[in-house]
Amino acid sequence: MSTADTMPFAVTRTPEQADTFVAAPEKRLSGSGEQTVWNAFSDPSGQFHVGHWQGACGRLKVNYTEQEFCVLLSGTVRLEQEETGTTATFTAGDAFVIPAGFRGVWETVEPCLKLYAIFEAASA
Repeated sequence: MSTADTMPFAVTRTPEQADTFVAAPEKRLSGSGEQTVWNAFSDPSGQFHVGHWQGACGRLKVNYTEQEFCVLLSGTVRLEQEETGTTATFTAGDAFVIPAGFRGVWETVEPCLKLYAIFEAASA
């Protein structure tokens, strides 16, 4: 028996249960907008989520209401802040946080796969 067998870990969905979708037309600036999400865990409050996201090349408008920790497992992405035009580029192996309130463009430069942990506080 492994240690994991005796600990209270939970995976609520498997990779075979991933959801594939296309970003809404008003969010697509370029590319197909094709994305796959495998949300492996959500806490009982519905505020904390962990999983994988995969995206095709393209540019999407984003408006984050949640805090998101990302670990880029493959590919390259570039984030551009709407207000200042500041950009940051991330490649496989990079870890970064996108704060709630970030508005701008998420550009998938090379097809990518990321691990995410999201916290979105419940509305008051």
